[in-house]
Amino acid sequence: LTSILTEVIRSPGFMTRGFFYLRCTDNPVVMFGSNAEEKNRKAAAAAVSTAQVNALVQGTRVEGNITAESDLRIDGTLEGNLTCLAKVIIGATGSVIGDIQCANAIVEGSFKGQLHVREVLSVKENAKVIGDVRCQTLIVHSGALFNVSCAMGQEAKQPVART
Repeated sequence: LTSILTEVIRSPGFMTRGFFYLRCTDNPVVMFGSNAEEKNRKAAAAAVSTAQVNALVQGTRVEGNITAESDLRIDGTLEGNLTCLAKVIIGATGSVIGDIQCANAIVEGSFKGQLHVREVLSVKENAKVIGDVRCQTLIVHSGALFNVSCAMGQEAKQPVART
């Protein structure tokens, strides 16, 4: 464990805003609890991004549906549905009105609709989220506007009810 921490501390950018980001190594990470291996796998998947990132830049507006296999960052506006097999990031200037289904999500901008995240949803301090949310793990930072009906864990696996 000491060698792993030494490697993390020596790596550039190992800490951002008080959060540690670990990268995968061949060395096992020891955790306590019944689901240690599953927790390690999910933490590594959330921390390590894919090499390819799609982007909808600020000033761009899209009306329609989008399907993506790799990460997608939205700094513009999307009115429509998004299905992503990886991570969706709604940047500080980003806005989405519609439904999103993805593996992981980070919201810094605004979202209105139904958001179904298979793993981790992180809502940052300046974010505005309104609608229905389904996720396994939820992180809401202080200052975020989070007006939703929310289901987590096994409840999150149920289909989102249409209103």
